[in-house]
Amino acid sequence: MICELSIEKLVQGGEGLARLDDGRVCFVRGGLPGERCRVELTAGKKDFARGRVVEVLEKSADRVQPHCPLYGKCGGCSLQHLDSAKQVPYLERVERENFKRIAHQELPADFKIYQAEPWGYRNRARVVYLGEKDGRCRFGFRKQESNGVVAIENCPVLTPGLNEFLKNSKSADVFKDLKRIPKDLELNLFDDGRGRVAYYYRGMPESRRQECSVSTVKMDGKEIVSDASVFFQSNLSLLPRLVESVREAVDEGIASGAASDQWLIDLFSGVGFFAAILQDKFRRVTTVEREPLCLRYAKVNLCGNGGVGGVSPAERVAEAAESSLSKQGQQGDPRLRGDDKKVVKEDSRWSEGEASPFTQVENISAPAEEWLAKNVVDKPATLIVDPPRTGLPPEALTAIVKSSVNRLIYVSCDPVTLARDFAKFSTAGFTLKRAEGFAFYPQTPHLEMMFVLAR
Repeated sequence: MICELSIEKLVQGGEGLARLDDGRVCFVRGGLPGERCRVELTAGKKDFARGRVVEVLEKSADRVQPHCPLYGKCGGCSLQHLDSAKQVPYLERVERENFKRIAHQELPADFKIYQAEPWGYRNRARVVYLGEKDGRCRFGFRKQESNGVVAIENCPVLTPGLNEFLKNSKSADVFKDLKRIPKDLELNLFDDGRGRVAYYYRGMPESRRQECSVSTVKMDGKEIVSDASVFFQSNLSLLPRLVESVREAVDEGIASGAASDQWLIDLFSGVGFFAAILQDKFRRVTTVEREPLCLRYAKVNLCGNGGVGGVSPAERVAEAAESSLSKQGQQGDPRLRGDDKKVVKEDSRWSEGEASPFTQVENISAPAEEWLAKNVVDKPATLIVDPPRTGLPPEALTAIVKSSVNRLIYVSCDPVTLARDFAKFSTAGFTLKRAEGFAFYPQTPHLEMMFVLAR
């Protein structure tokens, strides 16, 4: 069914909001505020409907021609029809509205969203192998709202390094360990910003993994080691701004006495990114992450900051894996199996001869909510949480409220769940001291946010 609709505003997710003749709200993909569009209805529910623009009858001054010829087919970007200069103001309006609606409070007047270059910024991607053509690999992205794949030649939001890799890769080099390349095999790519692209695919042998997947990013004077198979931020040009904001928030908390320099707790810590950068400020550091593989990298990132004695970070990652297997046999190291009862301290063979400002480092592989429930903090600490899009599990939020933590830094990749969690913190006596946004993904409606909460 096709109907004519007027777009009132943009909402979370980048869709336009319109109203049908029967009063239902319709979320319109591709519509901009003030436009009159012909819309094909694609889904209908009792209270709302969804649709997509098939023709713009009255065009907004903010509408532009998308850069990418695959726009609307590829499932990656969804805001290329909106002028890049107007995307951040849109994000601010949406998040102010979300916060008021969900948390029943206003975002601070000085709430600011930082941004970087709108194109060629994305240093991390997942592509699907489509076979060879003229001796080169062909790759694609998943289609919009589909598991199908659309072939790509060049992606305007990827870094030049990733586009060069996609253009010139050969199956004999990338997949040389596979006798047969499975259909729809996915390849994770990571551009370290210094000319090297790391990659990983499911089933990659461990020996090849150390050679091809491990990468090192220099950030704030530190070397952060990770793996193309695990999460890492996808915009290295804007990441330093987030690091600076988190560091400022930590310094403010310690200087004011609202937080302590005795203990840093980094929940949902991934490869120990924030903990590694901030470790010189604390006497004790604890990282908590449920993904066992991330523990391997957190141990390296928090022990000596990179290569020591001529041993590179990647070689130390390999040492950690080999040591764990040799000591524990085929069962593997319980630290890598997610045994949350075992506290992992600095490995003595890595600590010897290394300057260390802490009395203790703990890298714990466990669900954050479970660790918090068993280790409710009864002493002052500085707390950083960086949960997935689902936000803080209720058990984790309850444990924080019951703890002696009076100040926390909440880094969020989903403003909606952040607003939901803040409403619960607010009920427990926390107030919002600082709020900032980070437009890590131009041409999309996604936004990272950082809150500083205190009571």
